[in-house]
Amino acid sequence: MKKCVALLMFLGLLLGCMMQAERTNGGKNVKVLQIRWQRLVDEQGQTCDRCGTTETAVEEAVQKLKRSLKELGIDVVLEKKTLNPSTFLKDPLESNRIWVAGEPVEKWLSATSGQSKCCSTCGDSDCRTVTVDGKTYEAIPADLIIKAGLLAGAQLLHGESHVSCCPTAQSPKKSSGCCPASSECPK
Repeated sequence: MKKCVALLMFLGLLLGCMMQAERTNGGKNVKVLQIRWQRLVDEQGQTCDRCGTTETAVEEAVQKLKRSLKELGIDVVLEKKTLNPSTFLKDPLESNRIWVAGEPVEKWLSATSGQSKCCSTCGDSDCRTVTVDGKTYEAIPADLIIKAGLLAGAQLLHGESHVSCCPTAQSPKKSSGCCPASSECPK
């Protein structure tokens, strides 16, 4: 019985995470656009320069997105997560990572992630970079975060999913809406 209850609680939590979050504000539904950012913070509470620069950019982007999306009924929420040094050492490329509406920022921007040497706070580890349109960023600028947020906000408004519905995880050949006939999806 305890296993069934635990399983039901887990499934409920999982379902809650997968669904679009909505709040009620004065009788109108307010959709929530969550931006999550994580970075290394050492024992002295310090982070590297690139994470510090990204933090400033994330905060600026969130404030601009809040102002821009408020009138559309979208509330922008920022969650900051710290990685301690031992967690960072297991996977340094998890530091300075951003998710917008549950998806990596790279997905919204058709970007790729990479790595490069960082600084003293990170030790000898390579840290995360993001490449957009052939330009590589060590610190992620506010305009890229805003672009990802606006794309996610547009999909929240229209109830669309950012994930492709084609079995091959590619876009359909024609724009006939989600879940086209499999013949419309590229092979």
